[in-house]
Amino acid sequence: MTAPTVDTGARDRAAAACERLSVALAAPARPVTDDDAQGRRWHGQSLYRGAAGTAVLHGVRAQTGDGPPSRVRTWLTEATREDVSAASTAGLWFGAPAVGFAIATAVPGLCPATLQQLDTAVARLVGARLDAAEARIAAGRRPALAEFDLVRGLTGLGAYLLHRTQPDDQADRQLGSPDPGADGELTRRVIAYLVRLTEPLPRAVDEFGADVPGWWSGAVPSGETAHRYPGGHIDLGIAHGISGPLAFLALALRRGLTVPGQAKAIDRICRFLDRWRQNGPAGAWWPERIGRNELRHGRPRQTGPARPSWCYGTPGIARACQLAAIALGDTARQHAAERALADCLNDPGQLRQILDPRLCHGWAGLAATAWYATHDAATDRIAAHLPRLLEQLTALAEQLTARDRPGQDGLIDGDAGIALTLHIMTNTAPASWPACLLLT
Repeated sequence: MTAPTVDTGARDRAAAACERLSVALAAPARPVTDDDAQGRRWHGQSLYRGAAGTAVLHGVRAQTGDGPPSRVRTWLTEATREDVSAASTAGLWFGAPAVGFAIATAVPGLCPATLQQLDTAVARLVGARLDAAEARIAAGRRPALAEFDLVRGLTGLGAYLLHRTQPDDQADRQLGSPDPGADGELTRRVIAYLVRLTEPLPRAVDEFGADVPGWWSGAVPSGETAHRYPGGHIDLGIAHGISGPLAFLALALRRGLTVPGQAKAIDRICRFLDRWRQNGPAGAWWPERIGRNELRHGRPRQTGPARPSWCYGTPGIARACQLAAIALGDTARQHAAERALADCLNDPGQLRQILDPRLCHGWAGLAATAWYATHDAATDRIAAHLPRLLEQLTALAEQLTARDRPGQDGLIDGDAGIALTLHIMTNTAPASWPACLLLT
């Protein structure tokens, strides 16, 4: 299944909105003061809300002839003003992995020496994070979400490795790989770790033992209280939860990077998500997280679908399930995942909860998810909603550019992500940047 042809008038309007957002982001508008080194570093090295993410926008547009290369150089210079962080807090969306992702995506085949240095730093970071995770497992302790999630954890670092060694990326492959060894050894170590994460924790030192999955986190969710989540929780989303590892394992399997037990691990996560899929009047949905009492009683505290965002909601989870089903050749599960996403797109009650135009929590993330799901879909159920999604996102982009405001930096939570989503929906050239969202 491929995406339908976009109406010429809608394409032109969306392309014009994309151009205006890109012009507003031609150069950094909010220089960070010299006495705030940490602020400068964060502003530069972030895909979420910073220069690295904005560089991706201008690089992709320059490659399709829609923008000048000078903007790419401006933003990459901003991204690398400070020493690039390869500390334990670095992850796909911040630090060396984020800057490496931005350079490889924005100017593929260029900056070989810089990319080699960043790849080496990322490889060391991945090795250290894997060693720490193995020590944690051996000690019988539960993982923090940041150990395995997409944003900060090993799923995101695995996505970086996969992005840097993908088979169609011939220019980058000739420059070297972040993987020690040509056979993807480090990526396979990440895959093997995630396979192990799906198994019960051996010698668990807490009260749960083997009664909870290996990805149960003992941490209290951000913004919640220990009273509401005694003993921890499970996050189901794609940004911080188990749908991220599911999407990554499936994408790796589709590209031929496999380890023993990988298909079983994918199926194990899918069965867990099947168990927690809820069926309402408007279709299937998933809770954002599950606590101990919910696990014990087999039903979520959440009584209906929350905001249909890429990061926590049904769209991201459904896309992960679709990728998993395709990787396993499970037609029935693929149809179920695609039906869940299509029903979500058809539900005014869910759509009214989206108040943000950007990728992480808003309309751009919903549109990008639907766009990539459509390209893999077995039916045209999702594709039927793309014209309306493009129209909505275009209107929001026009409102942003109509105001007297500088562009908001960043890919994931900035205007660059809105512009790039409009770009992919109006351009036939392939785009690899959604790898940082595990959409492709």
